[in-house]
Amino acid sequence: MNKLDIAQNSLDVSLDRVPHGGGTFTFSERVEFMKRYGRHSMAYSVMQPNMRYFDIEGKGYIAFRKQWGTAVCLGNPVCAKADRAELIDAFVAKHPDCVFIQVTPDVAQLIHERTGFYATQFGKETIIDLKTWSLSGKKKQVIRTAVNHAEKEGVEIKERYGDTSYRQLSEHWLQTRKCKGREIVFLIRPMEMDFTEGTRRFFAYKDGKMIGFIFFDPVYENGQVVGYVPNISRASEEFPAGIFYSIMSYAFEQFKAEGIPFVFLGLSPLALDYPPLAMESKFLRWMLEKTAKYGNFLYNFKGIDFTKSRFRGEEEATYAVHKKALPSKAFLAMFRLCNVI
Repeated sequence: MNKLDIAQNSLDVSLDRVPHGGGTFTFSERVEFMKRYGRHSMAYSVMQPNMRYFDIEGKGYIAFRKQWGTAVCLGNPVCAKADRAELIDAFVAKHPDCVFIQVTPDVAQLIHERTGFYATQFGKETIIDLKTWSLSGKKKQVIRTAVNHAEKEGVEIKERYGDTSYRQLSEHWLQTRKCKGREIVFLIRPMEMDFTEGTRRFFAYKDGKMIGFIFFDPVYENGQVVGYVPNISRASEEFPAGIFYSIMSYAFEQFKAEGIPFVFLGLSPLALDYPPLAMESKFLRWMLEKTAKYGNFLYNFKGIDFTKSRFRGEEEATYAVHKKALPSKAFLAMFRLCNVI
């Protein structure tokens, strides 16, 4: 990525001194906290429009949205590990009927211990160590086949920032989804955001026509980019044979050459470990298991898990932390925020 691309792809927040999202931090301060403590696949997504924030000066913040009176928190608190307990305690005191979505095991355990809330597995996160990444191995045959097929068909993959024809491809792609015509948001940040600093865009072309793309968001730690997460991906039905794998493989090699250590593949919803842990709600866990088994017609849970499993990364459980054993209202609020209902 050249200097011009970086300049076009960055948002200068240095002059922004307006408190952001209802909290006390300015936008630039919020970005700074995210870059320092945002080693989590959802940390960049908390910068999406319409988010609200609970801030403690000098410590960090919790990102959330409210629906029907329920505060739905997105991802881990953005703060140092030593400050998590203080931030969580203060937030729950103000929003006692809250729910935390897509938090890591250590955060789920901490909230459970301090509040008595249930912490129920919601799915899995897959993390790729690029230092050891390669396409070799029997279990990556699906990826190799897709890459080889794309090469034979003359597919070109490029990192670009000026081509806006992705919008038309996205509109067509949305019409093919189970939630037809509706872009899923909140758990997946919107495709179009004002804040795009550090994002990377990779496109696939065949005979000059765009047939797929993936937008990657940066993952930060101590002010440095330590990984990327593929948050937005689309593919043309005219070339369905694994274009996602081809773009991902190309991007992996690019990131690896730059010395980026990890790629976070994001959530595989309802991909669950067994047996359940003691801190999980038996009622919610049972419902999630049944949904995973019989509800694939609603959302392609199994397809997402299969696709990410082909990369053979390290898997980490992801949790929803909730006050009630059966948090019906909280989950309906989350689905509404996600634009599913």
